[in-house]
Amino acid sequence: MKNSRLIIFASLVLVGILITQLNQIPNLNKQLLQAKATLKQVKTNQKQSKTIISSPQAQQDNVSGSTKKVTSFVKTFSNQPTSSYSDTLKGMASQKVINELTQTFAPSVNFSDKAHYEVPVIAIKNAWGSDLEYLVIAKSDAQNVAYTITYNTDDKLVTDMSRLNLKGAFDNEK
Repeated sequence: MKNSRLIIFASLVLVGILITQLNQIPNLNKQLLQAKATLKQVKTNQKQSKTIISSPQAQQDNVSGSTKKVTSFVKTFSNQPTSSYSDTLKGMASQKVINELTQTFAPSVNFSDKAHYEVPVIAIKNAWGSDLEYLVIAKSDAQNVAYTITYNTDDKLVTDMSRLNLKGAFDNEK
């Protein structure tokens, strides 16, 4: 009798534990789904971090190549008559930039065979992402001009530019 009461009591305790555990299953399923979602997000973030960390050389090569293309672009438009921009700048810049150069941003002196612009300063403002931003200063005997240029590495084109006013050491415009 004493043993049967003990077995019944133990059975009731075990049934109570079993019912409690069965009631926990939906909550545990929710927690599992949340943990899986969090794990997936963490893995995605880790993959992005690894890509950024593991590719500085690739990004540096990308920036280096882009800088050469921007330098070539500035030398090309600075040393060509504005009437030839649509032909010579095609493939280097977007049509919007070519139109702006033709109508607005061309240096104020007339181009001639003697006018030659050097590009002594190219400074990068933003080196990460698909849009690299540059500050470019072009100088000739008659004047110096500064531009901010946005270069899209996906399209491999100059997509935006604006002319800046120079003051100080580079301001020798007559």
